[in-house]
Amino acid sequence: MTIAARYNSVAILVHWLTVIAILALLIMGWTMTSLPPGSPDQFKLFQLHKSVGITVLALTLFRAAWRLAHRPPPLPAHMPAWEKWAAHLGHAGLYALLLGMPLTGWAVVSTSKFNIPTVLYGLIPFPHMPVLTDLENKAPINDVVSEAHELAAWILVALVVVHALAALRHHFLVKDDVLTRMVPRFGRRA
Repeated sequence: MTIAARYNSVAILVHWLTVIAILALLIMGWTMTSLPPGSPDQFKLFQLHKSVGITVLALTLFRAAWRLAHRPPPLPAHMPAWEKWAAHLGHAGLYALLLGMPLTGWAVVSTSKFNIPTVLYGLIPFPHMPVLTDLENKAPINDVVSEAHELAAWILVALVVVHALAALRHHFLVKDDVLTRMVPRFGRRA
């Protein structure tokens, strides 16, 4: 098996779709929580936020499966062992959050006292988590998963910033290909 110097086009596409979705989710999350409770705009943003969140969950599951089947390019040989370890740890943290945040969001919706159905993109009904919907007293669980979801958002912001800064450091200071191997070529061949 040949080890590629770049990520393949599917991995690159899913990476950037996830980046766009995460940025949109963060903006929606902060906006919708600042709107008047129960307002039509808040309701619409909550529904869109849930739809995009479930999409991120699906993208992440697909991406994890794709990565298992398609070996990513190796980190540069010149990278110190601690930096390679930090890169792997950072990626593991990002994957954990990209799975955990949609799951905690789903749990928040499933334990909400309002019991509002989720309809993905206004088209596809999406169920609540089966175990959580049958609980008699959902409030304590809702409090925990709501706090976890919010805390995870801040941790995700921090990890994304570190991830982006590390890629920019490699590109501008170290001058290796860590960043360029994940940037789309848009038809150009190197």
